[in-house]
Amino acid sequence: MAVQKSQPAPGKPAPDSTRRSEKSRRAIYDAALALVVEVGYPKTTIEGIAARAGVGKQTIYRWWSSKADVLMEAFLDLAEQSTEEAGAVPYTFPDTGDLAADLKAVLRATVDELRDPRFEAPSRALAAEGVVNEQLGRELVAKLMQPSLDLYIGRLRAAQDAGQVRPEIDPRIALEFFISPLAQRWLQHTGPISHEYTDTLVDYALHGLAPR
Repeated sequence: MAVQKSQPAPGKPAPDSTRRSEKSRRAIYDAALALVVEVGYPKTTIEGIAARAGVGKQTIYRWWSSKADVLMEAFLDLAEQSTEEAGAVPYTFPDTGDLAADLKAVLRATVDELRDPRFEAPSRALAAEGVVNEQLGRELVAKLMQPSLDLYIGRLRAAQDAGQVRPEIDPRIALEFFISPLAQRWLQHTGPISHEYTDTLVDYALHGLAPR
């Protein structure tokens, strides 16, 4: 005797597997980010994430190959949500015609993000793991860093077109005057990071150190 599949009761919608998967994915993101903050990256495990999210670990392994992959995707999602909450358009760079003001605005927002407890622990975890895990490091650059670096390059090239930056300047090198000192301070705790600090970076980079 053939077994017939049960049909949804009249008037009751069938379960939406897409919504169920999205709910599980969101729970996994939240669990991964929360555990990294609470216990640190080394003690965060797939099993711990699964238990916290209320899913089986096979569910996680179906979508990701490692906890690093989970954390990276969760962090990217967090960044997108933060951008939406702020009412900003993702992957854009202000161009008011005032290069210094635009750079200062973006760097101030970066400082705020780096000091946000939601971002700090996962950011540091990914940065540290990317140093010892070459594959993760490459993905970190491609997915997290390069889109932002491209925006800096585009804004500096626009400034070159406007005659605000010398035409022979390489934008890819020039952006390191802003990015690298901030990253070093943040990663190695060599000094405080603040709006005043990044404003000064912009002033030093654009005006140089020699007497005028």
